[in-house]
Amino acid sequence: MPASGSRATSSRSSSDAEAGSGVVGTLVGVTVFLTLLLFAVHLVLNLYGSSVVTAAAFDAARLRAGDDGRAVSEAEAERHALQLLGGYERDGRLQLSWSYPDTDGDGEADVVALRVLAEHPTNFAPQARFPFQRVDRTVTVRLERVR
Repeated sequence: MPASGSRATSSRSSSDAEAGSGVVGTLVGVTVFLTLLLFAVHLVLNLYGSSVVTAAAFDAARLRAGDDGRAVSEAEAERHALQLLGGYERDGRLQLSWSYPDTDGDGEADVVALRVLAEHPTNFAPQARFPFQRVDRTVTVRLERVR
């Protein structure tokens, strides 16, 4: 009987030496998982924001080109884009620049080109640079006119 009692004591002492090692491993694992999850969520939100900025730019250029037979002014088209992109208008996070290139060489503008530079509004780690944080798109729409 005493032999089995000493074995139980020796196994207890070896398990006491490893006590708490699971807690440290778990904490490290959970921290790494949450960090990767945060990065993935931020990336998905930036990709979604890039899609929204591109769609709003296309809408503004389409309005300026006169898709419904009535071309609107640049200011009106920009106001429409800013209405769609509410959070981007603060702190100069959105810059729109218009151009009207001649593509067929006849001296008249043929397309409306709108270049959009946008910085996604985020409050998380403003010093850190995440992928797709900055959007630089040029949207080109053919001008509608009677021929």
